[in-house]
Amino acid sequence: MAYHASSQLPAYKTAADRDRGALIKVIALMLGIAVPVLLTIALWAAVSAQKARDDAQQASAPAPAATAPSPSTTHEHASAGTVATPSYAGLAPDNADALAAAHMPYPAALEAAPAGAVAVVHLTLKDVVHEVAPGIKYSAWAFSGGAPGPVIHVRQGQTVKMTLTNGGAIPHSIDFHAARIAPNVAFKDVAPGESFTFSFVAGDPGVFMYHCGTKPVLMHIANGMYGAIIVEPAKPLPRADREYVLVSSEWYLNSSGLKAPASFDMAKAHTMAPDWVTWNGYAGQYVKHPLTAKPGETVRFWVVAAGPSFDTDFHVVGTLLDRAWIDGDMTQHLNNVQTATVPAGGGGVFDVKINEPGLYPFVSHSFASVDMGQVGLLKVGQVAGTMSH
Repeated sequence: MAYHASSQLPAYKTAADRDRGALIKVIALMLGIAVPVLLTIALWAAVSAQKARDDAQQASAPAPAATAPSPSTTHEHASAGTVATPSYAGLAPDNADALAAAHMPYPAALEAAPAGAVAVVHLTLKDVVHEVAPGIKYSAWAFSGGAPGPVIHVRQGQTVKMTLTNGGAIPHSIDFHAARIAPNVAFKDVAPGESFTFSFVAGDPGVFMYHCGTKPVLMHIANGMYGAIIVEPAKPLPRADREYVLVSSEWYLNSSGLKAPASFDMAKAHTMAPDWVTWNGYAGQYVKHPLTAKPGETVRFWVVAAGPSFDTDFHVVGTLLDRAWIDGDMTQHLNNVQTATVPAGGGGVFDVKINEPGLYPFVSHSFASVDMGQVGLLKVGQVAGTMSH
C-alpha cells in the first residue's frame, strides 16, 4: 500500500497525545501563577538593592563642616565637651602695655608662718571677675577673692584649723594635698551660704597645692579655685635671703574676654589647649613687675603646678638651680639642676644664688606655655630696662 504526504492533521488522537496535552495545560497553569510571583520578588530585590546603595552613599559622604558656636551659646556647648571655641592665645588690646604697668601684681613674697600650736585659716569663696592678662577678663570662682587663693604658711607639726565659707552660687569644697585625712569627711561639699570647719596636722614639710575638690574638678580648678600651702620643715632649710611663691595654672576661655568676661571652655580643657598659662594667675605680670634680689643673695622659689593638666618644667635662664627639693620631699635635694619637673598637682622648692647683676627669666621650659604668658623676671641688682623671653 502506498502512503502519500498530507498537510492535514489526523482527525484522531492517541492516548499518549491526550496525556501530553493535559501535561502542557498543567505546566501553562503553573507558569501563569509562578511568573507574577517571580516578577514581584525581582521587583522587591531591585528596590532593596537601590535602598542599600543609597544608605551606603549617605554613610560614606563627608560630614558637614562644624561651625564655631556663637558667643551666647559657647559656654553651653563647651560645658558638654562638644565644640571648642577658637584660640584666643596672645590676644591683647591696643593699650595692653599700659594695662600691664598699672596691674597690681599678686604678692609673691612669702610671709612668715604664724606662731603657736594652731594655725587658724578662714577662706571665703567668691564668684569674681578676674583679669588673666592685660585687658582679658574672666568669670572666676576664687578663694578669698583671688586666683590663686592666699598663700597659707604653717610650720611642720602645727594644727591647721580650716574654715571654708561658701559665698558663691553653687556647692564647693577644699582639698589640701598637705593633709592626711579622710576626704569624704573633710573635703565634702559646702552649700552656698554655709561654712564648714575641719582640722589636720601639717606633718609633712614642703610646698603643696590646695584646691576645690567638687566635681567636675577639672572645671573648678580651671576656674581659679587653687592655691599653695607651705609647710616649713621643723629642721630648718639652708638660709635664704628672699623667698617667693609661684603657682602655675592654665586658663581655658570661651570668648576673648575683651568686651565681656569669658567663661570656662570644657572642650578646650579636655584637649589641654589653654589660651593663657600664668604664674600666680596673670600672664607675664612679673615681666612688667620683676621679682628682685641683690647680687650674691640666695633666692628660694616655692613652686606649685596647679594645672589643672600641665606640668611645670621650672627653669631660671642664665643660671642653675643650686638646690632642688622635688615634689615635697624635703629630706634630700639635688644640686646644680638645669630644669626640674613639677607635676600637675605637685610642688618643688628651688634655690638660686646669682652673683652677676642682670635680668634672669624664670619659666616653664615648655615654651608653648611661655608664649601663653608663663614667664617672669628675677632682677638681680640695679638693672635698667626689661627683656622678653
